[in-house]
Parts: sequence; structure tokens; C-alpha cells
Amino acid sequence: AAHATHRGSRRLSLRSGPHPPPLDAYHVRSGTANRFLQDAPPTSLVPLPHHPPRPGGLPPLRHRKMAFALTSSSSSLRLLDRPTAAPHHRARIPAASFPRVQCRRMAVKAAADEPKKLWGGRFTGAIDPLMEKYNESLPFDKRMWAEDIRGSKAYARALAKCGILTAEESETIVGGLDKVASEWQAGQFVIKQGDEDIHTANERRLTELIGGVGGKLHTGRSRNDQVATDTRLWLYAQLLEIRASLHQLLEVSCSRSEAEVHVLMPGFTHLQPAMTVRWGHWMMCHAAALQRDDQRLRDLLPRVATLPLGSGALAGNPFLVDRQFLAKELGMVGGVCPNSMDAVADRDYVLETCFFATTAMVHLSRWAEDLIIYSSGQFGFVQCSDAYATGSSLMPQKKNPDALELIRGKAGRMQGHMAGLLAVVKGTPTTYNKDLQECWPMMYDLVDSVHDTLRIATGVLSTIKIREDRMLKGLSPDMLATDLAEYLVRKGVPFRETHHISGAAVKMAEGRGCTLFDLSVADLQSINPLFGDDVTQVWDYNRSAEMRDTEGGVSTRSVLEQVAKMRAYMKEEQATPLFKKDA
Repeated sequence: AAHATHRGSRRLSLRSGPHPPPLDAYHVRSGTANRFLQDAPPTSLVPLPHHPPRPGGLPPLRHRKMAFALTSSSSSLRLLDRPTAAPHHRARIPAASFPRVQCRRMAVKAAADEPKKLWGGRFTGAIDPLMEKYNESLPFDKRMWAEDIRGSKAYARALAKCGILTAEESETIVGGLDKVASEWQAGQFVIKQGDEDIHTANERRLTELIGGVGGKLHTGRSRNDQVATDTRLWLYAQLLEIRASLHQLLEVSCSRSEAEVHVLMPGFTHLQPAMTVRWGHWMMCHAAALQRDDQRLRDLLPRVATLPLGSGALAGNPFLVDRQFLAKELGMVGGVCPNSMDAVADRDYVLETCFFATTAMVHLSRWAEDLIIYSSGQFGFVQCSDAYATGSSLMPQKKNPDALELIRGKAGRMQGHMAGLLAVVKGTPTTYNKDLQECWPMMYDLVDSVHDTLRIATGVLSTIKIREDRMLKGLSPDMLATDLAEYLVRKGVPFRETHHISGAAVKMAEGRGCTLFDLSVADLQSINPLFGDDVTQVWDYNRSAEMRDTEGGVSTRSVLEQVAKMRAYMKEEQATPLFKKDA
């Protein structure tokens, strides 16, 4: 048995068979007691032993004992007047013997006092408070308040265009939405209990401001096509910002590559010194990867900016709303979603955004990993600015490349979002399911992360200090073994032979404990007579780089050509509508 309530020194127990349903303060507070008891109506009310009220509790009522009861003819929970009973009487008292009375409202709010839900017409009981919290999305989708209002203003005009709203009603709604937007901008919008999501909150406030005409706005519209529209509008704007930040990083890469094209450094394969390259060539290497990310983003944008609004819940809009008009009003460069069911089910634009973001973060992680290695004490090629490094709480000498390490770490989280989004979408039946709400927190995080990372990377690269002397010190004579083989190729020896000949020279130097530079011409001629006095020109790191003068190579001319092509690409892309110039 469970206690319904007590208003004095006696409590009552609701019993229904051998295992009565529990009714406690939780069910009363949440307004779910009606539905909870409806399936198992009590057959009797039994007084329980006397328990003094807690200090500070309700004062005892000597002449009136109150209890909840549920009659078989009604599902409403009422407060009944109980006849006086003996203090410890345990006999069953029929529920029908309790007369109905009117009483003052108790502290517990009834279900009728709960905020009205947009979908609440067929429901009689209140939602469980935990379920309400579990169901709501406003804590994260309030970020889309501007896009939600923008979409609603366009929809109000479309309803006026097809005759559902008068011109005056449309203007009233648009004006009311502008007031709602002003409250959001000023930080004065008040979120209330029952504001399940951004759509509910904005519509509730609109109706408070302009009255019943606000209820006409949702005519023919579902939150299914509304949320898809809002997220596409929000995501499109964010991706334009991200693209602008990506171009800023590309420009810093170009500027430094051009200014520091003369700086030589060792190139690595398997993290082992391999060949002579240029610092500018290394930067343009990562710029080339980011250029592919930019191209993926450019191709994605029209698919994001495709209009679902007007699709309704799944079957279209019955009021002949002009969807082409809506697409133009909202700047949907991708046009109109061609199928109403697909329009509300589609989350490809989120998946593609995640793939772009994840791939870009992988590229930035590799870039960061290189710089972490290059900034280590063993290499010392670069030194991060104090603005993007931290120290140790114990070791005063430490300067840690935390910005770069966080880039590397966040890339892993993006990969997790990719798997998470695919898992959410793959099991849902066609059209809208509430599972899809789980896409939004991941979408917000991946957008924020890739945008912040691009800006951090731009700051790191624009302020990082290079140590040219340490880079030159990292070059070693054995890195010119390939150049030695190529010397003989120019004398007509097949490369496979020259490879073995050069390897023999490396072995000779190792056996003597010296470098290739220390071998005399006679030593080399003992390996192959085609070596001449001019072989000494091979021992030049700058010459080694300049010999690789093909398109995309490490010669000065080639690196500067890469810079010029990248800038031409950016100029062309920034002239298109798919680039936000004032970002």
C-alpha cells in the first residue's frame, strides 16, 4: 500500500487487490496519478496508524480528514471528506461512503494546470517530469532561434500568398516574430516550463505577444519539416563561416611558404630522414590537403541548402504553399526537396558535413602531429608562440604545445561522431523518428570543433617561429645517396644498377665510420669507374632540392608555382555565391 496524502494526524491507504499500485507524492506532483490509478481503481480506503506530522509540516485538522479517491465513473482525482473513524480502526470502509465535497486547491498542481502542449489534444494525463526533460531539445536547439524565426516569417508570407492568411494577419505575425527575435538578441527571452524545443518556445511567445492569430502560423506545417528547415539554414550559415576560416589558413600557408621558400629541412618517410625538402613545400603539402577539404565543402553546400519546408509531417502541404517562393525567400540555393517523405527523413546533409569535418580534422591532426614532433627538444625545428602553448605546474622549463595536442585529440572525437551519426540514422524507419533528435548535439559539436580548430591552426601557423639552423643541422649526407644514384643515371647507367652502386658507397662510408662527403673520387671510382671529378657537386643540399623542378616538386620555382595556383584557386572560389566574403 502507498500513502496518497495526509492532512492531519491520520493517513489513508489505497488498496486494490493483493498488490495495490503505488501512489506517492511523485505521482501527485507530476499530475500522473489519474492515469496511474485509472487502470486499477481502488476498492477501499483504509486508515493507517497514527503518525505525528513532521516539524514544519501541515497542521492537523481535527474535524476533517481528507483523502484522494477515484470513482469508477470518472478518471478525475478528487479530494474527499472522510467521516470520523476510531483512531486505530482497521476495518474496511467502502469508498462509496465518502461524500464528494469542494475544497481549496492544494499545493499539488493538477494536470489541467500544466502548460498546454502543441500535441496535447488527445492526451488526458500530464507527462512524467523526467520524460519531459528526456524529450526536450531546447537546451541545445535554442541555438537555432534566428533560423526558426526566419523560416516562420517566410512561411507566414507563403500562407498569405496562397490565401490562408490575410495580408494583415501575415504582417501581424511577421511583426510579432520580429519582437521575439529582439528578445532573443537582447538576452531577454524567457524560457518557460513546457517549452519543449525552439519551435514550441517561439510559437508560445508569439501567441503571447499577438494573440490567437499566432496559432494560424503552423497551418499545414509540421515540426518534421520545420526542424529540417531550421537545421539546414543554421548549418549552411555555419559552413560558410567555416569555409572562410579555412581560406584564411590557406592564405597564411601561402604567405609563409612564399616568404620562407629558401629554408631547407629534412623530409621524412617512416619518420626517418629521407630527402632534402623546403619548409615552404611542407606547408603547401598540408595546404593541398585542406584544398581538397574546401572542395568537398563547396560541393556539399547546395545539398545542405535544399528546402524541406512545405513537406508537412510526411505527405506534403494541403494548402498549395508555393515551395519555390519559400526556397527563394530563404536563400536555398539547392532548390526544393523533391519528395516530402525523403525531405523529413533525410539527414544526409548532416552525415556529409560530419564526413567533411572528420576528414578536415584528420588532415589538421597530421599537420599538428608534424609540428609537435618538430617542436620537441630532439628536433627543435620550430617553437610555438606563448599564445598557443602552456607550461607545467611542476617543471618550470616546460613549454607544451597544448593547442596542437588538442587538435589531435579533437580529431578523434569527430571520428566518434561519424560513427554515432551513422548508427542513429541506419536503424530508423522511413520519414521522421525521434531518434533523429540525437543527431543535433553531435552536429553542433562537430561544427564548433572544426571551426575553432581552423582558427586555432591559423593562429599557430601565423605565429610559430622557425629555427633554420636546427633544420639545416637535421640534414645528413646519407640523404644525398639518391642524388648519387641519379648522377650515374645521367651517364646512362640503368637506375636499378645505380641504386646498388650508391648503396655500396653508403656501405663503404659506414664501414669507415665517415660520411659520403668524406669519400674521395678514387673511392667512388673503385665502386664504379663512371664517377668523375664532377661528382662532388652532388654534395649540395640546395642543389638536391633545386633538381626536383617538376610541377609539384620542391624546387624554389615549383613551390612558388604551387603558391600562385593556390591563390588563384582561392580568388576564383571567393568570387562565387558559395563563399561568405565578410566572414
